[in-house]
Amino acid sequence: MLALGLVLNTLGIGLFCWAIFALAVYALPFFVALSIGMTALHSGAGLIGALLIATAGGALTLVLGQVAVAVTRPLALRIAIATAFAVPAAVAGYHVVFAVSQIGVLSLTWREVFACLGAVCVGVTAWMRLIALAETARSSGMGVVENPS
Repeated sequence: MLALGLVLNTLGIGLFCWAIFALAVYALPFFVALSIGMTALHSGAGLIGALLIATAGGALTLVLGQVAVAVTRPLALRIAIATAFAVPAAVAGYHVVFAVSQIGVLSLTWREVFACLGAVCVGVTAWMRLIALAETARSSGMGVVENPS
């Protein structure tokens, strides 16, 4: 029974880590959607209206970010847009790794070290996923204007 518990705990933590890395690029759209939804709810839009507005705002943020990275030519602007998506993901990664490390790490110093490493890993993952999505969109011809002459 103990072995089954260890295996299931390992699988659960692995699944949780996979979810964090898979959803890293959606941290900024989630924060935007949450902010818009809470504002709409407090201004009297109702629960259904706030959910609809929040979903639209989050989706629009994600799509506009991907299109902006795909269409933008200057490297500095592309880096700024990708950084805007990577920083909230890094903050979320820090807090998740810090919370999970409290399970087995007693030293506060080592928890901070692991949390900082987790923040860097999750932030870089979000950065790379956004760049990969933008490169896919760029190679498929999105945002490219052909010159017929």
